[in-house]
Amino acid sequence: MLEKIRNEWKLFVQEQINEMAKNVLGDNAAVAELIIQIPPKPELGDIAFPLFSYAKILRMAPNKIAEALKNKIDSLSDKPEGELILAGPYLNVKIDVLALATKLYKSVLAEGSDYGKSNLYDGKKIMMEFSCPNTNKPLHLGHMRNDSLGMSVSAILAANGAEVKKVNLINNRGVHICKSMLAYQKFGNGETPESTGLKGDHLVGKYYVKFAQWEKEDDTAVDQAKAMLVKWEAGDTEVLKLWKLMNGWTLEGLAVSYEKTGVSFDKYYYESETYKLGKDKVLKGLDKGVFYKEEDGSVWIDLEEIKLDKKVVLRSDGTSLYMTQDIGTAVARHDDFPFDSLIYVVASEQQYHFKVLFYILKKLGYKWAKELHHLSYGMVNLPDGKMKSREGTVVDADDLFDTLASIAKKEIQEKERETQVDGLDKTANAIALSALNYYLLQVSPTKDMVFDPKKSISFTGNTGPYLQYMGARISSMVRMFEELKNSYASYSFDSSFLKEEEERELIKMVALYPEIVEKAGRDLDPSVICSYLYDLTKLFSKWYHDNKILKAEDNNFVVARMGLSTLVLQVIQNAFPLVGITFLESM
Repeated sequence: MLEKIRNEWKLFVQEQINEMAKNVLGDNAAVAELIIQIPPKPELGDIAFPLFSYAKILRMAPNKIAEALKNKIDSLSDKPEGELILAGPYLNVKIDVLALATKLYKSVLAEGSDYGKSNLYDGKKIMMEFSCPNTNKPLHLGHMRNDSLGMSVSAILAANGAEVKKVNLINNRGVHICKSMLAYQKFGNGETPESTGLKGDHLVGKYYVKFAQWEKEDDTAVDQAKAMLVKWEAGDTEVLKLWKLMNGWTLEGLAVSYEKTGVSFDKYYYESETYKLGKDKVLKGLDKGVFYKEEDGSVWIDLEEIKLDKKVVLRSDGTSLYMTQDIGTAVARHDDFPFDSLIYVVASEQQYHFKVLFYILKKLGYKWAKELHHLSYGMVNLPDGKMKSREGTVVDADDLFDTLASIAKKEIQEKERETQVDGLDKTANAIALSALNYYLLQVSPTKDMVFDPKKSISFTGNTGPYLQYMGARISSMVRMFEELKNSYASYSFDSSFLKEEEERELIKMVALYPEIVEKAGRDLDPSVICSYLYDLTKLFSKWYHDNKILKAEDNNFVVARMGLSTLVLQVIQNAFPLVGITFLESM
């Protein structure tokens, strides 16, 4: 709605400038498109039109152009709603916020949970690949950023009209998997998740770390793992038996982690099932001259066309690499779901990999390959440095979640709110998950970030729990108002009673929400919504602190302010699911 008003004013002012240019240069006057900005201070209005670029063509100083335009527009009866303000070389517009509030009140209440949705991607089929764990270790904090991004961007794309399919590729084969298997075979002594009390993925991860320690002592360790992979691809019975056992343990453990953190998928793909298709596509590409073979039998592609080096796609022993299976997986996915776009959510370390993958698929003749995109995200570090799976110095996802939930539970108990919340453990888990998601999403995906568990779970500041608290506070007010609504039956929402500057800004922020959702969808960036939510709730908190709402002296003010509060609450309820925050009626 705010964008519509801005565009209406832009077109109108542009018409006036065009007319002024024709008066100077005639019908052939070429006029630059009007630039639209937001003034730096509220008192300067809501829309700013810089006029520097018209000084030469109109033969006037920019401030004189602004004066002439204001006089011209003020004399017209048929013009958009709003007040013109002179600001030196700028012509600014102060929109009619009260009229906007009246329209918003009707539209937001009518649209409800649909308010803010757009048709940006209507009719588009978009596949989102994210998570993609290896079956040789449990999920860690790095996976959590991946999962948070995948779930959030999927929800944002759906809110922009797309049909979204969330997929997960389980990396369950390869040398790295064989390393855990080999270490377990040598040092495991038959232990199981049941005998150790460990989750299956944690037990397997234990042996991935064990292999890293062992290879420092035995320089044949890696060669033994490679030999095991050759046996695996050849279908060796004993190797496959061990692989199925340990993969099963990991997948059971991962399923528990996904359920706990609210991560879900529409379809799973398994590297063990797609690598053969990838090998087949490579061999066919070899026949067509897309690839070439080295003397040792390995298959490569020359990437000179995209100014890169050469890349191996099949080893000399015939075994597959990540690239091989990714080729097969992409083809299988398009067969399953003829997407308009496929987005891979993968860390920035893999930029080279995806540039090569997309190039190979284009060279193999797949037209849809031009619609493959890599949503690259930065690394997640701890306050004391990087995490390393091989050395066992990662922040385990299960442990992190449980720690955050424990802190939230303690906070509820210390405030003696157990009876006010909807289940102590349920609420603590919801707070923990929201803290985790929001902290990981508030930073733009492309940037590296430092995750501080203590800061993330804080109930004050720019955190998920703070946003949940504000949502619960407004929800409580609305419930109280509903209980008293008979007292206000003869009053209706009247925006003229919203006179405070903060009320004006809140109205504009509610109107801005659809643009925020669309921008987040266009940029694939949940941090846009996170920043908006924090600014909205912070502004509401200040307004709430400085003004009486339910206890205002005049019932007209009560009804108007509660109407505004209801609009803010609806926006919060609509935005929370887009960034992985659970809305809580009480905290």
